[in-house]
Amino acid sequence: MATRKSIDWESIEASYRSGSPSVRALAEKYGLTEGAIRKRASKEDWKRDLTGKVQAATKEKLVRTKVRTESTQRTDAEIIESESDVRAELVLSHRTDLAQWRGIANKLCDALSGMDVTADNAGDFARSLNAGVDAQLKVIKGERQAYNLDTETGDKTVSDLAAMMDELSKEA
Repeated sequence: MATRKSIDWESIEASYRSGSPSVRALAEKYGLTEGAIRKRASKEDWKRDLTGKVQAATKEKLVRTKVRTESTQRTDAEIIESESDVRAELVLSHRTDLAQWRGIANKLCDALSGMDVTADNAGDFARSLNAGVDAQLKVIKGERQAYNLDTETGDKTVSDLAAMMDELSKEA
């Protein structure tokens, strides 16, 4: 038998209230008699009130384990990892494409900067300038999205830039 000081009544109570193991098994585990455990349970009014909840939680864990170990099911971590890989690849692709479009827009800007505007080509120049401004704004907007720079302030900056470029194109 266990000495009185070495008896872990708190653990015995927790096991008793959970309904598992049996009182006989608890007595054997802790070196007590069934009577001693029943007497303490009666004295302290222990109830086997958690048995149903423990059984339900056990069943839930077993179901989750079975579902997650089947080859057709993926864990949340696997889904997150897979989806984040796909999305990161897409954003990186967008960034590469936008860099190419920025280069094209810059070439148009350089060509227009070096162009002599005359009465004969003023209409073509104005159309090209408007197309260049539009292309540049679309590249800026796309880059802001691809680099997660879209904020209320960021949108305002793009709008302000668009207004400024529109104003400049009118003067040309």
